[in-house]
Amino acid sequence: MQRFFALFAALSALLFTSCARDGSAPLTKAPSQVTIFTGGPVYTGVNGAEPVEAVAIANGVILAVGSRELVVDSAGGDPEIVDLGGAALYPGFTDAHAHLLGIGLRELTLNLEEVGSIAELVSIVEANVQHTGENETVYGRGWIETGWPEGRMPTRDDLDPVSPDNPVLLTRADGHALVANSAALDAAGITDETPDPDGGKIERDETGRATGILIDNAQGLVRGLLGETSEAKKREAYAKASEVYTSYGWTGIHAMSVDPANMDMIETLSEEGALKLRVYNSIDQSGLDALIESGPRASENGHVVTRAIKLYMDGALGSRGAALMAPYSDRPDTSGLLLMKKEEAMPVLNKALEAGVQVNTHAIGDRGNKLLLDWYEETFAAHPDKTDLRWRDEHTQILRTEDIPRYAELGVIASMQPSHAIGDLYFAPDRLGADRLAGAYAWRSLIDAGAIIAGGSDAPVERGDPLIEFYAAVARRGLDGYQDENWRPEEAVTRAEALKIFTLWPAYASFQEDRLGTLEPGKRADFTVFSKDIMTVPEEEILSAKPVMTVVDGEIVFRAE
Repeated sequence: MQRFFALFAALSALLFTSCARDGSAPLTKAPSQVTIFTGGPVYTGVNGAEPVEAVAIANGVILAVGSRELVVDSAGGDPEIVDLGGAALYPGFTDAHAHLLGIGLRELTLNLEEVGSIAELVSIVEANVQHTGENETVYGRGWIETGWPEGRMPTRDDLDPVSPDNPVLLTRADGHALVANSAALDAAGITDETPDPDGGKIERDETGRATGILIDNAQGLVRGLLGETSEAKKREAYAKASEVYTSYGWTGIHAMSVDPANMDMIETLSEEGALKLRVYNSIDQSGLDALIESGPRASENGHVVTRAIKLYMDGALGSRGAALMAPYSDRPDTSGLLLMKKEEAMPVLNKALEAGVQVNTHAIGDRGNKLLLDWYEETFAAHPDKTDLRWRDEHTQILRTEDIPRYAELGVIASMQPSHAIGDLYFAPDRLGADRLAGAYAWRSLIDAGAIIAGGSDAPVERGDPLIEFYAAVARRGLDGYQDENWRPEEAVTRAEALKIFTLWPAYASFQEDRLGTLEPGKRADFTVFSKDIMTVPEEEILSAKPVMTVVDGEIVFRAE
C-alpha cells in the first residue's frame, strides 16, 4: 500500500487557516470544500518518497497525500475531484532569482530576445522609430550577440543611420550593458573624454572614440533619458508578470533588486488578486534602514514576504564585467569590474546581520565570488552569536575550485540559474579559457560539498521557463542538444536534486520550508502540474512538456485550455 498521511483529526485546528500579516500566526477561517487532485503521478518532493496518487486540500492547506482510495475515504462527504488527466503534479515550482517588474515590462516594451543579428536589430529599431514621437527615446531589452553572424556587439554607428534624431537605448539580455546611439550619448552629455564612472566602463575603439556600449554603472549616465516609470505602468507590469509566470507553471518568485518604494504596491496587488504568485522580496540596499525599522513584513494574505536586501559585487560574464582573478582570455586588457568596495560593503553587512536581515549578493566572476565569501566570513566571525543567517550568493557562476567547499562551511546558499550555463557555455570557453571552466556553473560539485542550491532563471535576462531551467540542470545541454567537453557534463544534477533546486531549496532560502517546498499535511497547497512526467521521460522530452495547471494556496490560478 502506498504511503498515506491524514491529518483530519490531529490537525483539525490547522486545516482552515491562513497566514497573519507577519507570517507567523494563523488566522482562523471557516471550513470550506475539500478538493482532491488525482489522475496522474503526484510527487511529494519528500526524500526517498515514491509518487502517490492523490492529494487532498481545504482552505489552501494540504490535508492528506497518498493512494486515491485512502485519500477519498478520509475526505468523507462529497469532495471536489480535480482530474489531472494523466498530467504530473509537483510541489509548486519557485523561481529563486528573477526580476518581477522587469518580466512585466519585457512584455510591454520592445522585446529583443529573438534577434539573431545586428542587421535584424537595426531593422527593428528602424521600424520602431517610425512610430516614435519627436525626441522620444526608443528603448528595448534582450539582445545578446553571441551567435550573431557579425561576431560582435552593436555600436552607435549601426544605429545612427536609422535613428539620427531619436535617442536609442538597447539593453543587453544580462542587464549589465547597453548600446546607445549618438543622439542618446549627446543627450546625456557623454563625449569621448567622459571618464569611466566607478564600477562602470564606456567602451571605446582603438582611436578612443566611444562606441556606444556602456557597461554596468556607466549605464546610469543615460538612464535619465528613459524617465520615470509611472505608477499605472508598474501596476500593469506587475500584473502582466504574474499572468505570464503562472502560465509557465511558477507558483512563486524571489524578486530581486526590488525598489523599496514599490513594496506597498506589490502587497496591495497581491491582496486585490491581481498578483497571484507568492513573492519573496529582496529589496535594494537603499531600503535597509526602513526594513530594519519595520522588521520582516508580509502582506495580509501572507503571499508577499520581505526580509532581504540585494547587493552587487561585480558585473556579468558576457559583457566582460564579471570580476576575474586573471584577465579575460579573449580581452587581456580587462579583468572585469568590482561594483562594491570593501570599505563600503562591510558597514552594510554588519548592520544587516545585527538586525537579522538576509543579504543576497550578485557575484559572477571567480574574484567576485571569492571576495564575497571573504567578506561574509569576516562578518559572521564578528557576530558569532548570530545563527541561521541563510545569506546568499546570487549566481555563483565562476568559482575557484578551492572556494567550492566554503559555501557549506559558511552556510552560504548558492542561488544559481541553470539556463545561464547552457547559454554562456557557448562563449565562456573564449572568455575564461579551459582551466577556469573547472569551477564554472559547478552545481554537482557544490551539492557534493554539502551546499544548498536555490534555482532560478534571472528573467528577464533569460526566458524564465521552469521547464528550460529543469532541463538545463539535468541535461546540461543546449536547447538544441549540443554539448562538448568544455560544458563539463559531470556537473549536471539528478532529477530528484533538480526538483529540490526549484521547490524545497527555494523555500529554505526564503525561511519558508515549514510552509512550502514539499507536499505534506499542514503545508500550503502550492502545486505545479506539467503535461509530462519530467522525472521519468527522456531528457529531450522535458522541453516538450506543457504547463497544465498552477495552484497557489489551493486556488487554481492558471489552467491550460
